[in-house]
Amino acid sequence: MGAVAEIIRPDDEGLELALKALREGKVIALPTETFYGLAVDPMNEEALRRLYRLKRRPEEKPVLLLLGEEGQLFQVAARLPKIAETLMARFWPGPLTLVLPAREGLPRALTGGRGRVAVRLSSHPVPRLLARRYGRPVTGTSANPSGHPPARTAKEVAERLPEVDLILEGEPPQGLSPSTIVEVEEEEVFLLREGEIPWEEILKALEEAGVPLRPEEGRRRKA
Repeated sequence: MGAVAEIIRPDDEGLELALKALREGKVIALPTETFYGLAVDPMNEEALRRLYRLKRRPEEKPVLLLLGEEGQLFQVAARLPKIAETLMARFWPGPLTLVLPAREGLPRALTGGRGRVAVRLSSHPVPRLLARRYGRPVTGTSANPSGHPPARTAKEVAERLPEVDLILEGEPPQGLSPSTIVEVEEEEVFLLREGEIPWEEILKALEEAGVPLRPEEGRRRKA
């Protein structure tokens, strides 16, 4: 599509162009409720390699997935701990990314070799509609070179990542933070990154649901 990424409206015609690009292994940028994300087919390993090269991202760092609907979760997650169900009911759709046990056979780029996969059901309609029409989740890693601020508008994506094949236009997000990332185990939850949803709000939701948790110490990990 040339040296500069094309910006298109996310109407029916634009979404069809985006779906075609995904099928061809291309990288598209799309709005979310936090920042712009970069979407590729997560089962296309060549597309994943291109995504990593474009972002200049270390290969050991996994990328998160955006779901079209909750049912797509089981295409990539091996199981759903009860704690995750509680958090999904309270915060999805929304800026909460859950790290769950991964299904076997996923590309290493999605799991970082840890057997875990990060998923989110965005509250923005564009990624949900795109993934639903595509029939499986799409990647949603932030649209920026690694170590740089994430893009908030289509114009910023085009300026910072001209190698992207296509950009879906969207309103700038209202928040100033990325999604909160929480890793869920069978009977425990760990904060990997505090973002748009405060950690205290997550703990309060679990407490109100009657989920027993050990003391705060030890429940924070690096993403």
